[in-house]
Amino acid sequence: MAGTNGKQKTVRDMILSLALIGLAAGFIYLLVPHDDHAPDIQRVDYRVELLTARRAASYPVAAPEGLPSTWKATSVRFQGEAGDRWHLGYQTPDGQYVQIEQSTQKRADFIDDASQGASATKTTEKIGDRTWTHYTGGRYDALVLDGTTGSTTVVAGTASFARLTTMAAALKLS
Repeated sequence: MAGTNGKQKTVRDMILSLALIGLAAGFIYLLVPHDDHAPDIQRVDYRVELLTARRAASYPVAAPEGLPSTWKATSVRFQGEAGDRWHLGYQTPDGQYVQIEQSTQKRADFIDDASQGASATKTTEKIGDRTWTHYTGGRYDALVLDGTTGSTTVVAGTASFARLTTMAAALKLS
C-alpha cells in the first residue's frame, strides 16, 4: 500500500506543476502587447538631400512635385561615391512602396538592382513627354525612363503600375 500512495503523490505533483506552468504562461501571454496593425512610418523631409544631390550629381535629379499629401516620403539618400546614386522612397495612400532611383552606374546592373530583379517587357508608356519601359517580376515592378544618356532613372516598388505611373508623371528633373 505504501508504494501506491507514493506513485499517486508523484502523479499529483506533476499535474500541479503542469497547471502552475500553464497559469504562468497564460499570465505572460496577457502581459505581452498584441498589436496587429503595421507601425506608423514616419514622414521624412528630403529637401536638404535633394538640394545636395542636385548640386553634386552629374545628371538632372528627379523628385516629385504635386503629389497629394497622402503620399508619404519615407526614405532618402544620395551616395556620390556609389555612382551618384539618388534614392527617394514613398509610401502610397494604400500602404504600398514606390521608390525613385537614379544613378550613373552601368545601366543593366543598376536596373536589376533598383527593380529587385525585374525583367523588361515589350510594353512602353508615354507619360508626359517621356517614354518609360515596363519591367515586371522580381520583388518589384518598375518603370525605366528611356532615352537618357549618362544616367538611368527607375521608378519601382510593390505598388501597382497605376501608382508607379502617378509617381513618374509627378517627377521633375532639375
